[in-house]
Amino acid sequence: MNVEILTRWTAPLVCALFLTGCGPDEKSAAPAPAKAITLWVAPNENEEAFWNNMVTEWNRDPAHTPVVFSPIPAAGSSEEAIMNALASGTEPDISSNIFTGFASQLGELGQVEDLATLPGFAALVTSRAMENILPAWKINGQQTVLPLYINPVVWWWRGDLLRQYGYESPPKTYDELYRLAERRAADKGGYTIQMTYGKNWWERWFDLIPLFYAAGEGKPYIENNQARFDNPTGKAVVTFMATVFHNKWSSYDFTSADDPLASGQVLASTRGPWDIARYRTQYPDVLKHILIGPMLTQQGKAHPYTFGDSKGVVIFKSSPHKEEAWAFIQWVYGNVQHDLSWLELTGMPPARGDLLNNPVFVDYFTKNPLEKAIASYVDVALPPAVTTKTSDVQRSMTQMLEQVIFKKSTPEEAVNLSAADVNAILKP
Repeated sequence: MNVEILTRWTAPLVCALFLTGCGPDEKSAAPAPAKAITLWVAPNENEEAFWNNMVTEWNRDPAHTPVVFSPIPAAGSSEEAIMNALASGTEPDISSNIFTGFASQLGELGQVEDLATLPGFAALVTSRAMENILPAWKINGQQTVLPLYINPVVWWWRGDLLRQYGYESPPKTYDELYRLAERRAADKGGYTIQMTYGKNWWERWFDLIPLFYAAGEGKPYIENNQARFDNPTGKAVVTFMATVFHNKWSSYDFTSADDPLASGQVLASTRGPWDIARYRTQYPDVLKHILIGPMLTQQGKAHPYTFGDSKGVVIFKSSPHKEEAWAFIQWVYGNVQHDLSWLELTGMPPARGDLLNNPVFVDYFTKNPLEKAIASYVDVALPPAVTTKTSDVQRSMTQMLEQVIFKKSTPEEAVNLSAADVNAILKP
């Protein structure tokens, strides 16, 4: 491994900040037996509980090569910790908590296995009904990361407040949103929608990019190292967002300490399944009024594409236990009861295409209708663009939005400028 190359990759890394997969952890790895599979997992309590159950059950069988797991070591981000480990030769055999952008970096460095070449891969995909999910996870023709969970980003609407304006179900089109906003403004009830999630680059995953996916029928916004959002569809999305801000139907100044949806400052905000547990604890009276709605589009699609906050598992090429590591992954992924356990412990939908028609999940979703409504979008929830320059690309997108919000550029000008900037960033 070229340490200089890895150092160059590691230096600019910042936390990908998927809400379910980052943050420091002070636990250190347990010493591994002489022959053991080492596994790193996302440093959060619920995921660690799941992997503890899996590893304990797996290790009960003396025929299995033992697995030793630990949270990804504390660092500025999970990605930085893994890059540091690769540079020092202390990487595990398997790691979870890998998103497509980081997988692109690992693949470019030749550090991860193409799982599609391993025996039983096709059967595993079929058993999990993943045929329509995996194409978006293919990186340079290879399947180097196997998705573990997919968290669709959807609109959460305050049903109790919507009814005050004559709406029994959430708006689906831009025009419907405009009409609702005009009614809201007329009675000085507050803002209508939280149009942007925040000002950080990673927050484009929860506002602009889902709208791009929805408007563009799931087409990528970055493809073949080129921006693909400088088209009529992309410009329509940015024009929609500009219209909302220019009419003061939203604010760009909500802070991370605010929850404008819970307080009633807005009627809608994008959320993921991780917010359900938080609302059950902090805002139970609000949660009972929440309605789940699709990404807004010009035409009003019933089941539009959206962004999926999602991560997966990789096997490192340096592993001396590739065969055993793959056997463990197949064992975990190949049992639908394990996916039910994952869902119950984490609340995050496993990356399966049969969540709503597999009888194993019926009881869970009957008891948890909000989770079911969100999980219904798993099949159209796409991961981030396959690029090694994720943060740079999305910083440009953030600047594009700010140019429009503060009326320094027209939507068309801002989109064209950002696309040119992104193309320069992605230039080999």
